[in-house]
Amino acid sequence: MGVEENSSGTVTADVTDVAGTTDTVTAEAVVAEEVTTLAAGTVVYPIAPGYRVNVRRGPGTQYGIVRTLPYGMSVPVYCQKPGERVTGPYGTSNIWDNIANGQFVADAYVHTGSDGYIAPRCD
Repeated sequence: MGVEENSSGTVTADVTDVAGTTDTVTAEAVVAEEVTTLAAGTVVYPIAPGYRVNVRRGPGTQYGIVRTLPYGMSVPVYCQKPGERVTGPYGTSNIWDNIANGQFVADAYVHTGSDGYIAPRCD
């Protein structure tokens, strides 16, 4: 399902923890500078407008595609890992964002508001 916000400001998101357990969380959204924080404490960051981003098994384009995110998607960033250098709408970076267990997107396509790490490094 990803992250969805309805007209009343309620956000529903599938959240996968480090152990791989997925839960659906529904909460009131607080939006500040394009970053959404769910009441449950999970922060999600928007994918660059107009892009459908490939989610990969690891931090580089040599890893297999798990799925492709639809336009307008926002994602949680649980941890970040250095990998292949990628150029996208938010610059060139070797940082890859872990958005779920075994699922990475290039940080150059995620509006985190920073050119550096915004989450702990993945093990």
